[in-house]
Amino acid sequence: MAWRNGSKRSGRRRTPPPRPPAGPPPADGTPPAQPAETGSVVEAALYEDGVRVSSPATLADTYRELNEKPAGMAWIGLARPTERELHSLAEEFDLHPLSIEDAMEAHQRPKLERYGETLFVVLRAARYLDAPEEVDFGELHVFVGPDFLITVRHGAAPDLSAVRRRMEETPELLRLGPEAVLYAILDAVVDGYAPVVEGVQTDIDEIETEVFRGDPEVSRRIYELSREMVEFQRATRPLVGMLHGLMAGFAKYGTDEELQRYLRDVADHVTHISERVDGFRQALTDILTVNATLVTQQQNAEMRTLAEAGFEQNEEIKKISSWAAILFAPTLVGTIYGMNFSHMPELHWGFGYPFAIALMAIVCTSLYFIFKRKDWL
Repeated sequence: MAWRNGSKRSGRRRTPPPRPPAGPPPADGTPPAQPAETGSVVEAALYEDGVRVSSPATLADTYRELNEKPAGMAWIGLARPTERELHSLAEEFDLHPLSIEDAMEAHQRPKLERYGETLFVVLRAARYLDAPEEVDFGELHVFVGPDFLITVRHGAAPDLSAVRRRMEETPELLRLGPEAVLYAILDAVVDGYAPVVEGVQTDIDEIETEVFRGDPEVSRRIYELSREMVEFQRATRPLVGMLHGLMAGFAKYGTDEELQRYLRDVADHVTHISERVDGFRQALTDILTVNATLVTQQQNAEMRTLAEAGFEQNEEIKKISSWAAILFAPTLVGTIYGMNFSHMPELHWGFGYPFAIALMAIVCTSLYFIFKRKDWL
């Protein structure tokens, strides 16, 4: 960090004007007007020596009480703040306009930027949703200064209330200042990746079963999970470089030994998670290739079955056609000699009947041997 734990920034903080005193209640007995809503402030607290000493309800109260406690530290948590609230924070804590612009627009890649005495950190949190079997991503922006830490959350993840409770239960760690809170947030985000990894591993195991079972919907599921792994990779891969960059500054900025161990543990975890995510992408690519091969084989088998069925059908048609031709020959002879005309050749011939029978037999036998030779019968 660019400052030592417990030190203060050199600039003066602008003190908000005092609130006007509340007037007397109306004479008609109606209740007095309620104070304005706290906006997007999830929780704000002031700490001295690792212990919470105040819980301001608004940003203005936080500014005023922090000015009254030179040795204090403010931890402000916001969820989807308005542009007005962010500009108020920028004016109070001298935040860089570029970091405020990033915090307003969101949809940023994980990164770490240093603006003077303030660090601006962007993190992508993730959580696994069991019901739809998908990964939900959130975005967290963290401003870290000498005597303040501001979190701006976009999305449902991560839930920082557990981080705050954990830090408040270990005042010796919270006493180390905003830098310690930043490392605790990093640890919470990285720990939140573990259930996602387990959920994705289960999904991949199920997909492998569906692939070899021939489920027609498995290709769509592979594609959707592959897209989620691309997002997961974008969330974890830059984080590895960010943490190694922080570790490289241990000696330069005199980071506490306990925090050094803390950050190295977080770096080990995120490296492991990143390697698992890379493995998932490769596994999904391989599964997709295997699925395409199996689908092609199935299609070839179906085409072969259709071809064989068509061949058998043609053979049956040949046989039917051959017997039809054989049976048609005597029918034709019988039909000709069965016509009722007075003047017909051989009508009164004594050998007419034997001749007709012999002609039918000769024609049928000839056709039979012809079709037999052509393998139609």
